Amino acid sequence: MTSLQAVASTRLYRMIADQIAARIKAGDFPAGGRLPAERELAEQLQVSRASVREALIALEIEGYVDVRVGTGVFVCPPREDGNYQDAPQAPAADSVEATDIGPFDLLETRLLIEPECAALAAQKASPAQIAAIRVAHEGMSLTESPSVHDRAFHSAIGAACGNAALAAAISHIWHLSTLSPVFHRLEEHFVTTKVWSEAQKEHERILAAIVDRDPIRARHAMHDHLVGILARLREDFGNVGIR
Repeated sequence: MTSLQAVASTRLYRMIADQIAARIKAGDFPAGGRLPAERELAEQLQVSRASVREALIALEIEGYVDVRVGTGVFVCPPREDGNYQDAPQAPAADSVEATDIGPFDLLETRLLIEPECAALAAQKASPAQIAAIRVAHEGMSLTESPSVHDRAFHSAIGAACGNAALAAAISHIWHLSTLSPVFHRLEEHFVTTKVWSEAQKEHERILAAIVDRDPIRARHAMHDHLVGILARLREDFGNVGIR
């Protein structure tokens, strides 16, 4: 008796990327030419612009396109062997799902749980836990690994919320983000020193609300912070200012 085969779960952005890559290979989008705008691609494919954004970043990683922030997305020529990338290496069994989760899925999940976590921290954090949040905030540098301190700040709030499951969930989401090459490339394009400066000010408001033991203000401050991150990462490739 023939056994059933495992069914692969393909992310939407991956399907979009594969479709665009096929059209590039077929010559529908010639080398050196500019791809249609994200909005146009989203309308043609009947998907969200966020999914198109993730697909274009994936295609850049794979060598099909060159994302030029402030200008647009341009098709790259194939290599001499006719391919655009090396044959992909098989990922480790425990990292398959982690590496292909889209950045916007990860951020939207954070938006669902971190505001409530901040509210709980304002109510339940011990003086030592508040001190740890403050240390993480004050240690953030705009030029030296700001993402490390960003993670430390949010993780400290998670640890202070008084709910081990919430804290573990936040830690896991951050771990998934570190395993996502699409997330890293998206940050490279859009997370500038100016963006980190804005995030630092938003962190200050979150910290102040927690110190004041104001859960409503802490919840809103975290919500606004994460909504701001999503908005900045969704800016048009052709409309982003100089770093």
